[in-house]
Amino acid sequence: MLKSHGLKSVTYVGYSKDIKKRLALHNSGKGAKFTRGRTWKLIYKEIFNSKSKAISRELYIKKNRTLRNKIKKKYK
Repeated sequence: MLKSHGLKSVTYVGYSKDIKKRLALHNSGKGAKFTRGRTWKLIYKEIFNSKSKAISRELYIKKNRTLRNKIKKKYK
């Protein structure tokens, strides 16, 4: 999970094989459209052995706002 810097921080959830490269893309404005124009930092990650498990977990975190907010508060 990424968290933006700024007055009103937002979170972004996604999966990637290379987190450092993905974070650099987002911070350079070349990542997902939603992430453009913001500076991001990694606040939470999980590691999975398969892409399907990673995508499943990504969707779960995206849909579960309570869990997402709990992670956001824990990793300020």
